[in-house]
Amino acid sequence: MRKLGELIYTKESITSEVIAKAEYHLPKIVAPDNVKVNESFKVRVTVGPHPNTPEHYIRRIELYFSEEGRAFNPILIAYVDLTPLNSEPDIEFTVRLSKSGTLHAVEYCTLHGLWETTKTIVVK
Repeated sequence: MRKLGELIYTKESITSEVIAKAEYHLPKIVAPDNVKVNESFKVRVTVGPHPNTPEHYIRRIELYFSEEGRAFNPILIAYVDLTPLNSEPDIEFTVRLSKSGTLHAVEYCTLHGLWETTKTIVVK
């Protein structure tokens, strides 16, 4: 039996079997590369273009942070549950960080599972 982490698709783990789905499922993280200590900044996570029907839609977007030097990572920053038809997988979070690290955006598609993208953030 595979562990949960082995079931999450990333740029690095994509196989030829699922490569065609990557463009429509890998989350896109838009955030500054550098931020000031404890100063709020925006993080936008989008997925798609992607179908949005009751049978096939993005159900959830989660945002985590792996903080440099922290013993137990990641930290759950926030998550948003979406419904089909009336919502879109385009979410903006307001975040404050005290240390540098890596943002992890994870999305769940009702047909194609979990997909993850990362972005390094430097705190100055």
